[in-house]
Amino acid sequence: MADDQRPIIIIKRIKKGGHGHHGGAWKVAYADFVTAMMAFFLLLWLLNSVTVEQKEGIANYFAPTSVSSSTSGAGGILGGQSMSEIQAMKSDSQPIIMPTDTIEGIDSEEALEEENTRGSNAEGAGVADKKLQELQQELRAKETKDFENVQKEIKKAMESDPALAMLSQNLIMEITKEGLRIQLIDQDKRPMFETGGITPLPHTKAILQKVSEVISKLPNEIAVAGHTDSTPYAGQGYTNWELSADRANAVRKEIEENGVSAKRIASVAGKADREPLLKDAPDSALNRRVSVTLLYTDLMKKRLQREAPAAPIKDGVFRQ
Repeated sequence: MADDQRPIIIIKRIKKGGHGHHGGAWKVAYADFVTAMMAFFLLLWLLNSVTVEQKEGIANYFAPTSVSSSTSGAGGILGGQSMSEIQAMKSDSQPIIMPTDTIEGIDSEEALEEENTRGSNAEGAGVADKKLQELQQELRAKETKDFENVQKEIKKAMESDPALAMLSQNLIMEITKEGLRIQLIDQDKRPMFETGGITPLPHTKAILQKVSEVISKLPNEIAVAGHTDSTPYAGQGYTNWELSADRANAVRKEIEENGVSAKRIASVAGKADREPLLKDAPDSALNRRVSVTLLYTDLMKKRLQREAPAAPIKDGVFRQ
């Protein structure tokens, strides 16, 4: 009987599972945070790059007043206007002008093209034109300094050569609105060409060699012009026009043989006696001369030529 009253012990074993998966929700939240930070820093960079005028343009573009100022109809943002009217107003609004890099290299054509592509409206065109004018002024100042150095080098080269030192009076250099003008001038007893001839004399070739050595270092284009005095040419069928043009062409050949690139020659002209050096003495020997001019770089003219639309072709004829 005592054994039948012993309590029964039941052991219940509970089988516990392993740890559950943590999930990837935190990765999504972290990715959203990184994206938001990137957008924030990008916004800060844009605000730092945009000028005050551009910020005002952006503000005006997104201002509610640019949508509608009418209080008719519902009096809300649309103001009783249709969506077609709103789209038409948006098309007339001022476009956003994004910032571009500051022009630093004044000899860069790519920088010039970048300035030319700023905005199609009146304000954008005005900003681009102002930048072009500033760039042209910087170029003019830089080239003027280069021309002054050329004058000094040519003068030094003439003085260092005893054979050419006495010919310094036959050489006149001046900076004009067109560029650096180097003139080889006849003297009463020391001409640059034979009377009525077009071949430079030996001392003329020596001067042109010194001049060519210096101007070959610069990239500027060159204009060559010949001049005569008012005395008519004695030959039949040959005038001062042909004589001045042939002398200018002879000088052009001479400087090319001395190392000046033929691609830099912009023009060769004969002007006869129409531009005398001494207007009060048109028959003076000083009026017989040949000028070699280093031209200023005219970026504005080049820009207008590149942007000019092609002329239409009608009936197979190219028309302006």
